[in-house]
Amino acid sequence: MSEQRPMQTPSSRADPQARWIALISGQKRGLLAGAARLLLALQAILYRAALAIGSAMCHLPRYVKRVPCSVISVGNLTIGGTGKTPMVAYLARLAAALDRRPLIVSRGYGARPGRLNEEARELERLVPGVPHVQNADRYRAIVDWRTRHACDLVILDDGFQHRRLARDLDIVLVDALRPFGFGRVLPRGLLREPLSALRRADVIVVTRAELVAAAELARLKRDLEPRLRPGTPILVAEHRPTALVMLDGSRRPPESLRGQNVAAACAIGNPEAFRLTVEHLGARVALFETFRDHHPYAPADLAGLIEAARTAGAKTLVTTGKDSVKWLPLMEGQAAAPSVEIGALEVEMALVEGEDLLRGRVAALGAVRAGGEHAPTQDLPAD
Repeated sequence: MSEQRPMQTPSSRADPQARWIALISGQKRGLLAGAARLLLALQAILYRAALAIGSAMCHLPRYVKRVPCSVISVGNLTIGGTGKTPMVAYLARLAAALDRRPLIVSRGYGARPGRLNEEARELERLVPGVPHVQNADRYRAIVDWRTRHACDLVILDDGFQHRRLARDLDIVLVDALRPFGFGRVLPRGLLREPLSALRRADVIVVTRAELVAAAELARLKRDLEPRLRPGTPILVAEHRPTALVMLDGSRRPPESLRGQNVAAACAIGNPEAFRLTVEHLGARVALFETFRDHHPYAPADLAGLIEAARTAGAKTLVTTGKDSVKWLPLMEGQAAAPSVEIGALEVEMALVEGEDLLRGRVAALGAVRAGGEHAPTQDLPAD
């Protein structure tokens, strides 16, 4: 089994993740690289043992909790970006269209005390008005919210491995560019769990399908089918750029990048996907810089990117919506305008195969829970 395409290592200012991927993918060669991979493989054995213990605990009495409303989990099997944020936004809009009262719940990785992390701020912009609570104890977050607010549908962001909270629909995203995490669990590969965990999924959504050939997409579906429970549907989604949002809030069509020399920079789990998306719009990426996922940008980082973009002859410095919410505070109050234009590529998820099926599943769940047919809530120690 191999990945859909070889990964390219971007230019990186502060991204050890890129160097790690070059190592585990086999791009980095030599005796030292081989020894490092062996060490990572030994660590992966310990990681799998911990996973086995965690899986066994899920069968203990009162370990798994259920809340008195429908829960939809959005997750993945690999680390890195598979499109969870656009998928959560899609489901929030769908829930609102079905007259549900949704709540988004996430762990809040990397958030400072009392502050939302970048995914939450991006969701706040994509689906304004939909409440979002961040708490490592997601059960307690839901219970506390429902004591003060109406809520009949919870969207659990990055919830596939959070098995202590019962869910009614488990949606697992598989990135068409990097679907199987090099076939190995962490830290030797990108898998958070073995591929056999896909049998827990109720729905599979292959994301970023627009960036692979039709033959590659068909082959990926064939590779997935024997790993799933019989009858598990495989949906297909595209990430569609909807606008280039400039620093002043103005919006341009994403096609405005066509034919331009641009610089691109990001700090996300799968930076290669962002680069390909920009190129897919017809832009010429003269410079591509990455930082590790959730990188806390400093003013010097942004100043360095702007200068590098200018030196590369780029007219525009493009980033992701997730990154832009961290860039904007750094730009506020600056006396001079940057030497290049800065814009964030706004992306929405579009289901091109299986949209009616997913809508039906969500509508059915909402109807059941709204009617009061739910399992009793159980007590469970906090995470």
